[in-house]
Amino acid sequence: MIWNEVDLTIIGPAFAAGLLIISTHVPLGYEVLKRGIIFIDLAIAQIAGLGVIAAHSMNWEQDGFEVQIAAVSAALIAAIGLYLTEKRWPRQQEALIGTLFILAATGGILLLAGNPHGSEHLRELLVGQILWSTWSTLLPVAALYAVLLIVWFSVRERFGRLGFYMVFAIAVTASVQIVGIYLVFASLIIPALATHQLGRGRRLLTGYIIGALSYLAGIVLSALLDLPTGAVIVWTMAAIALTIGMSLSRQRTT
Repeated sequence: MIWNEVDLTIIGPAFAAGLLIISTHVPLGYEVLKRGIIFIDLAIAQIAGLGVIAAHSMNWEQDGFEVQIAAVSAALIAAIGLYLTEKRWPRQQEALIGTLFILAATGGILLLAGNPHGSEHLRELLVGQILWSTWSTLLPVAALYAVLLIVWFSVRERFGRLGFYMVFAIAVTASVQIVGIYLVFASLIIPALATHQLGRGRRLLTGYIIGALSYLAGIVLSALLDLPTGAVIVWTMAAIALTIGMSLSRQRTT
């Protein structure tokens, strides 16, 4: 594609979707790194996706309220389960998270085994459909994330570990249906890894900058090169994060 073929009516909502995702996922990503439960996002996202697949297998309306209930219910049940296992078996927590992920992933495959469009559904779950975002579909997500951010930045010190798991599950459930599992993981972990050495305030701002630049550049590049958007954003985010992370490391050593 050439520049004048880049459709801003598509790129605008897609970029707004990316900004919404990083608004919650960057601060949550720092907490994930702090707790050492790196793959919790993959597990919770896959469980939420399993809820969506289960709803589809029962022929529920794809954009219906029932599907959202199924997805968030599955994610919250998984979050409560992980909270309980963290208390009882903290040393085995990461292994349990990995087991939960693989069970959810294979469960989705089994549910879609007889669906002629099963491979398409799985692909959408992994890489998302960010270019299908519209202003109207983003409004409920924006309202939800506003509430989650208020809760996170005002009372997170008081609601404990269970509160973290619950907020995390709700945020990931919304995001995985917009950008897919791969971008959920990337948005949580990559900016946090690149900026973990900074102070709290500067770290958060730099993480947001990495995320915003990555989504914008990735969306535009995918349009220009006619490549899958989610995959391009992941690689773009990795490149930008690596560049900024190396620059920050050089500043600390000089």
